[in-house]
Amino acid sequence: MRGIAPTPTYVVMQPTTLCNLDCTYCYLPFRTADRRMPVPVAQAVATAVEPWAGTGRFSVVWHGGEPLAAGRDHLAALIAPFDERVEHHVQTNATLIDDAWCEFFAEHRVRVSVSVDGPRERNGDRITRGHRPAYDRILHGIEALRRHDIPFSALCVVGRPHPGLATELYDYFLELGCDVLGINVEEMEGVNQRTNRHPAADVTAFWAELVAAWRRDPRIHLREIEWSLRYAGAVLDGAADQVLPRQLDPIPTVAYDGSVVLLSPELAGFSDVRYGDFTSGNVLTTPLAEILDRAAETPWIAEFLDGVEGCRSSCPYFGFCGGAHAANRYFEHGRFDATETDHCRNSKIRLLEGVLDHARDHEATAV
Repeated sequence: MRGIAPTPTYVVMQPTTLCNLDCTYCYLPFRTADRRMPVPVAQAVATAVEPWAGTGRFSVVWHGGEPLAAGRDHLAALIAPFDERVEHHVQTNATLIDDAWCEFFAEHRVRVSVSVDGPRERNGDRITRGHRPAYDRILHGIEALRRHDIPFSALCVVGRPHPGLATELYDYFLELGCDVLGINVEEMEGVNQRTNRHPAADVTAFWAELVAAWRRDPRIHLREIEWSLRYAGAVLDGAADQVLPRQLDPIPTVAYDGSVVLLSPELAGFSDVRYGDFTSGNVLTTPLAEILDRAAETPWIAEFLDGVEGCRSSCPYFGFCGGAHAANRYFEHGRFDATETDHCRNSKIRLLEGVLDHARDHEATAV
């Protein structure tokens, strides 16, 4: 895996910077301001992605702020220019979902992913602007999805991974009814400066316990665990080099104003004395394909690619993760050519070690 692919597999779009919640771990700036994406921005992106949608699966991920805060009419106007072959996904806190939104999702074939951190007592960081718990409103939105038979994924942020928590979370999401579950260990990035350094044994045990919970009842797809098992299987088959793509997905993130940040959506809206505003262009003035062609000319990206090579030469886990994420490098180390990060340790290294620990324990029990 070297360099950046000229064609992405998906684009992230920011229909509005506004969010109606004030989660304490949120990394997004400007989430109190309603800066909405003009329709010409969506039209420019739709023109760019049309040929890509014709060659295979292609997705547009609507991610805010809270995308539903843009309103149904405006979001419909942003979706309208896209080719019908494009898959639309929305990442939402679910608090605004009602029957009308469910009808919208069905009509526009939007795939829904809900951010919720487990049972009520695990959602203390998810609060309204009035500093009140948001859980009941989240659950109300999920109940609407279930009432309309709209399948949904769930994204769970774990602030402190430790033994005993994983089974509780997995059982909760089984009952909730999601079909896919992603687990994000909280990251220090953006405006969230809370530390995410945890005892290695606790994090490894958390992941090992999550594997065990999933194997007992694998009714839902568990993103991180299934990826780890796929990698482990490839290693055993002598095909580990085939797991990662040949080049990095550029993951273009198109902000509300049309500016494009590549590789790391979490950098959108930030700037730095050394690197500027991290953008590589604007779709209102430069076609997205041309922005991607010139990706390596962005100063911070060149430094990041040097960091990827540093990971390749120094880290035995490189074949599993492909190098530390750009935003984690920057927000943890202040630069992009650093290598190992706390995110690497929590969500890559300890994850793979937890999966292997579970396999060893299972083998020992079976003997």
